[in-house]
Amino acid sequence: MATTTTELEALLMQRSLTDPELQAAADKAPDFRILPDATVIKIGGQSVIDRGRSAVYPLIDEIVAARKAHQLLIGTGAGTRARHLYSIAAELNLPAGVLSQLGASVADQNAAMLGQLLAKHGISQVSGAGLSAVPLYLAEVNAVIFSGMPPYGLWTPTAPEGVIPPYRTDAGCFLVAEQFGCKAMIYVKDENGLYDANPKTAKDATFIPKISVDEMKARGLHDSILEFPMLDLLKAARHIDQVQVVNGLVPGNLTRALNGEHVGTIITAR
Repeated sequence: MATTTTELEALLMQRSLTDPELQAAADKAPDFRILPDATVIKIGGQSVIDRGRSAVYPLIDEIVAARKAHQLLIGTGAGTRARHLYSIAAELNLPAGVLSQLGASVADQNAAMLGQLLAKHGISQVSGAGLSAVPLYLAEVNAVIFSGMPPYGLWTPTAPEGVIPPYRTDAGCFLVAEQFGCKAMIYVKDENGLYDANPKTAKDATFIPKISVDEMKARGLHDSILEFPMLDLLKAARHIDQVQVVNGLVPGNLTRALNGEHVGTIITAR
């Protein structure tokens, strides 16, 4: 290990940070898992939170019960209000970085609402630098809430087409799971998982219980259940090699997924 570290330090002092030999040496360095026992849950904005009490309250009860046995990082989506803001901002010819800030404000609102509903159970909302306190919250109450939008703001990478921020809440929650080295990433939506067509409009849509990223792209399904860039993040990840999409409107689905059951659609990196 000492030799590898010495070699890496020498290369860092002598080479460009994009040098292939430097990249290979850096890749050999072990990657420490910060929260290996925690699971990140992404609660959909449009699919769950925007439905109001009927969808949110049962899920809150399930989260409160599940946190007795599981460490939970609960991320929030943005949903319908963000789409409305994107529409107005795009019509005003504002850039992707501004749209990213607007979308983040809605995800923040959803996190704040979940935080208030779960406050009596001791589950708090954190934001920005507050993520550094996540281990303390997990040690005390086994759960914490955060806004799912990655904080790129004006620094957001632009999409190949249009001005809609490509890295939104699906990507943001995944990045938290990956960078903390969590054990699992679960997306809570309003469908059973991935289908070969939109089940809301196509009555003959076929459910797909398990699929790889490459298969999704080959079949043209890469933007049908999760944000497209999130799939590339999954392929490049070191810790999270699969994610599961479950229907949060079905009582017990989230708990079953947390217990390791195959409930919805599992998307694998390879």
